[in-house]
Amino acid sequence: MQEVYINLGIRSYSIYVDTGLLPRLGEYLKVFKLTPRVLLITNPVVGSLYGAVAETALMNAGFEVIRAEIPDGEEYKNLATAEKLYDLAYTRELDRRSPVVALGGGVVGDLAGFVAATYLRGVPFIQVPTTLLAQVDSSVGGKVAVNHPRGKNIIGAFYQPRLVLADLDVLKTLDLREVRAGLAEVIKYGVIADRAFFVWLEENLERLLALEAEPLAHAVAASCRIKARVVQEDETEQGRRAILNFGHTLGHALEALTGYTAYRHGEAVAMGMAAAARLAVALGMFPEGDAVRVINLIRRAGLPVEIPPELSTGDLVASMRRDKKVLAGRLTFVLPVEIGRVEIVRDVPEEAVGRVLRLCYN
Repeated sequence: MQEVYINLGIRSYSIYVDTGLLPRLGEYLKVFKLTPRVLLITNPVVGSLYGAVAETALMNAGFEVIRAEIPDGEEYKNLATAEKLYDLAYTRELDRRSPVVALGGGVVGDLAGFVAATYLRGVPFIQVPTTLLAQVDSSVGGKVAVNHPRGKNIIGAFYQPRLVLADLDVLKTLDLREVRAGLAEVIKYGVIADRAFFVWLEENLERLLALEAEPLAHAVAASCRIKARVVQEDETEQGRRAILNFGHTLGHALEALTGYTAYRHGEAVAMGMAAAARLAVALGMFPEGDAVRVINLIRRAGLPVEIPPELSTGDLVASMRRDKKVLAGRLTFVLPVEIGRVEIVRDVPEEAVGRVLRLCYN
């Protein structure tokens, strides 16, 4: 087992990375001072695969499980779904020490975390991520949210979990597209903070795509450690934490303009990272050879690096202007200056963005 500790004072917690963790879920929860009722939030796909394992683990530890399945898909991460979960929690009399357990990918984790943060002004929250993307990114760091038709994650909070259990066994049932989407966030960590990790990814990408246990454990734990360091420095994204948004400015625009249904989150981020690398080259910040390496690694992971022609440059720029990271109407991007180091660049000229975007169409 590998443990990654996020030191945030009274909000500190551990991320455990190993095989065989899900059947021990109840044992991990017993160390907290919780009341017996647990709201287990999942979706029908994950529920059919792992719901019974999670329920048995919790019941064997003395918990009463209230299981809620939400529809599968980013388009259901909204206030309407959250309201149904509030109703269930209220009618089943969950109290302030009743934990909410998220068993699923990023949508389940974000939505369950939002409900945990806001029901009774906050109840204990446990993350059990079941996708690669969720294990390396969305389950870590305390960002919880729901989407609005005009933008992704604009209704939310910073609310840390008590615990994250990343069971590598559950990744075996992912389809290849979902594995590729998760690798987008793994690649991101190498670009923004760890050149040696990026080189390791260049050398081990095919092994990760094959879900080999040893490199997979290393990639998940290394990604979590990088994110932990950033979150410890800047928990509520007042400064440095924004580097974790590399590729997300354009990525979120792509998701919003396609109704959150055309792309997996990692696919949209992959296109955003490729565009950000090209923009950094255009602004004279990033060596072209390094940009080629970044884009080639994204391509090797089977991820898109070009924007579909049906999305206009004007619509993309307009959507990016509504991004959470925009301040005083100025476009903000996380741009690489070398592999392993990025900068937050504010007031990027729209003309330069539009020019680079036009070069990104397939």
